[in-house]
Amino acid sequence: MFNNKRKEKVLILGLGGVGFYLAKRLQHEEYSVTAIEPDPERFHYGDESLDIRLIRGEAMDIECWKEADAATMVCVICVTDNDAVNMMAAQIADKFGVPYKIVRVRSLQFGLPDSFLSAEDLKIDLLIHPEEMVAQEIVRLIKLRHGNEVIDIAGKEIQVLAARITDGSKLANQKLKDISQIYSDFAFRVVAIARGITTIIPDGDLEILPHDQIVVMARSEHLPQLMELTGVPQGVRQRVLIVGGGLIGGRIAELLKKSVEVSLIESRSKRAHELAGSLPHVEVLHGDGSNADVLNMAGVKDIDTFISTTGENETNIMSSLLAKNLMSQKKNGELSSSDKTIALVNKEDYQVLAATIGLDIALNKKIMAANEIMKHIRRSELISVAHLHGFDAEVVELVAGPNAPITRKPLSKLGSSLQGKFLIGALHRKGAWQIAVGDTQIGDNERVIVVCLSMQLKEIRNLFSV
Repeated sequence: MFNNKRKEKVLILGLGGVGFYLAKRLQHEEYSVTAIEPDPERFHYGDESLDIRLIRGEAMDIECWKEADAATMVCVICVTDNDAVNMMAAQIADKFGVPYKIVRVRSLQFGLPDSFLSAEDLKIDLLIHPEEMVAQEIVRLIKLRHGNEVIDIAGKEIQVLAARITDGSKLANQKLKDISQIYSDFAFRVVAIARGITTIIPDGDLEILPHDQIVVMARSEHLPQLMELTGVPQGVRQRVLIVGGGLIGGRIAELLKKSVEVSLIESRSKRAHELAGSLPHVEVLHGDGSNADVLNMAGVKDIDTFISTTGENETNIMSSLLAKNLMSQKKNGELSSSDKTIALVNKEDYQVLAATIGLDIALNKKIMAANEIMKHIRRSELISVAHLHGFDAEVVELVAGPNAPITRKPLSKLGSSLQGKFLIGALHRKGAWQIAVGDTQIGDNERVIVVCLSMQLKEIRNLFSV
């Protein structure tokens, strides 16, 4: 969509969660970013934290659009807190001749295939529903046949597996270079590690520690061996308990009601009554999901997956940890390896932290929405395959240009300046995808799967350019 040989101009309306995260990402790449924000606190925080042009004003104020020089923008991203404002802003952008319009809405009455008004009717090129994205992703994770996070990429020829390292894991307290020699019967690569609140792109000398959350890449036919090596169970979820009956929790219950047994705890009496009426196949309980007695009453000890989707970060994290403790009591104090907890968090640091203090998966709707927008913005230059939940990292597909810097040396000799910034997990050669190793050298026009820190995409892209 964009031509990054020149600095393209992007206008962001609203510096809330999605807008702020997008601005932070785009400022590190070849984009000139302008944002319009009316809230004085958000404006002040953005002015202190971002290297972009800021205009204090309303998204519906045409004078602000003129001040932003909207007619020169290649894209307008409408992510204010008001659906109607965002959709109307797309009409204004169209009037200014902006070629690409991206809009965030919460309502499912717009932009879906069966909606009365489609994205095309609204003159919108990409319409994002953050809550729906999170609900669909959680349902996908629950329905995975292996009960853990497995992502298909490269036409399903390559799979990415996220797993937690336990004290008794075969991989614990071993360096990656030693692991590759010990377990050499099939090719795989550890491409990212979450430790504390830090995401690490590892090299061969890195030692995997207990409680690390790791991401491993392998060919699809080797997934069973990889799961056995990492200790990931191959069970199927049977019963789910959801805390929080808002847009996300209620939608998850609706999507799951015919495939698994679902219970839902909602603290608001009126909302609990509404859900009980609209979800007859779901057991709806009125109570505080962070209370152990309420969780026990809901049968937490007999569930397979616990999901917390309230609007409070701390509630979601603490209730998930409490649930995990109660779930462990069903087998003499040992938590079954097939039991999972999923928490919704709204702060970037909390997302990584939650995934490393005992929770299995932490999702951030703002980051998910922003990543989907970034994928569309970049689609002419790379394909964003996946954002790794709980990691400040992305999986992207790139093509090496003729005589690009990445093609001049084997991967193991690219230099220390690039160490810890990215890792090539797989490449497409002789008609098939294969796992990359240290002595692999990328050829001209070869497609590769790269795992990199989110903020390093510009530098990585330059390595693949002529």
